[in-house]
Amino acid sequence: MSMGAYDAAEHERREEKTSTVDTSPDDDRRSSYEGTVEYDTGDANADDLLAQFRELRSS
Repeated sequence: MSMGAYDAAEHERREEKTSTVDTSPDDDRRSSYEGTVEYDTGDANADDLLAQFRELRSS
């Protein structure tokens, strides 16, 4: 077969491989994360935040 030639069997094999979903229990492991998230809303109002956003976008 020459380089770049269409191979129907390979196409079907790849299509089958990408159209299946692995539903095995081993694939359903969840990661546990520990820690905290803190944020400061500060005294800014929506207009101040929009102005700051516009300023950042124009930079």
